[in-house]
Amino acid sequence: MSEPRMTVIEHLEELRRRIIVSFLALVVAIGVGYVFSWEILDFLKEPAKKAEIPLDLYYSTILEPFMVRFKIALYAGLVIALPVILYEVLAYIAPALRKQEKRVMYSALSFIIFFFVLGVAFCYLYILPVGLNWLVGQASGRISPVLMAGDYVGLVALLMVAVGLTFETPLLVWLVVRLGIVTPQRLHKSWRWAVIIILVIAALLTPDWNPITMMLVAVPMFILYEGSILMAALGMRGARRRKMELDGEG
Repeated sequence: MSEPRMTVIEHLEELRRRIIVSFLALVVAIGVGYVFSWEILDFLKEPAKKAEIPLDLYYSTILEPFMVRFKIALYAGLVIALPVILYEVLAYIAPALRKQEKRVMYSALSFIIFFFVLGVAFCYLYILPVGLNWLVGQASGRISPVLMAGDYVGLVALLMVAVGLTFETPLLVWLVVRLGIVTPQRLHKSWRWAVIIILVIAALLTPDWNPITMMLVAVPMFILYEGSILMAALGMRGARRRKMELDGEG
């Protein structure tokens, strides 16, 4: 039995409710992030310690300690509230989808979160220690750092979020293949263009333009790209086989 169609007003009311829930989840998550902001800062300083960088952070204005804590809370809040926000977006568009499409969509939600967390963890454990070590090493002992807390938090948090988003590559490939925009074979043949695009994205994500850091970002992205093409091809082959079996039974 199909679901009753909603009027334009009902759609707008539903959208308003979804936005309010997402906003409240974000506000609560930012509040939690602010309460634990200093613990989160200690966590963000660990990659520098791993790279054996003596890290003393400073501030230059009376307002800056609050702004540093708020910046930490904002990034932490976005990460904490991400599952709720994604669920509200998917739940809003769900009535327009078939039952099987809904099942696939909600399954994709867990993979979105998984790949994002995987990217953040990879950046935290491998990219940041190498990148920070290279950046500080450019001083060659000739100049001494006065590292501002706000600049450090902004760089580290932004890089972690950005790398987390790049790890969504498999889902992006799966989506364009599932929608029939392009075939896995075409994607595989266009690997040269993919390499160029991935290198550009890696360069944009690494403000130091350190080739080592860029490769640490680019290589996993290309592996994810090729691996997702293989999985998409296998999925299409399996879907065609099941369709042939159903047609044979009919």
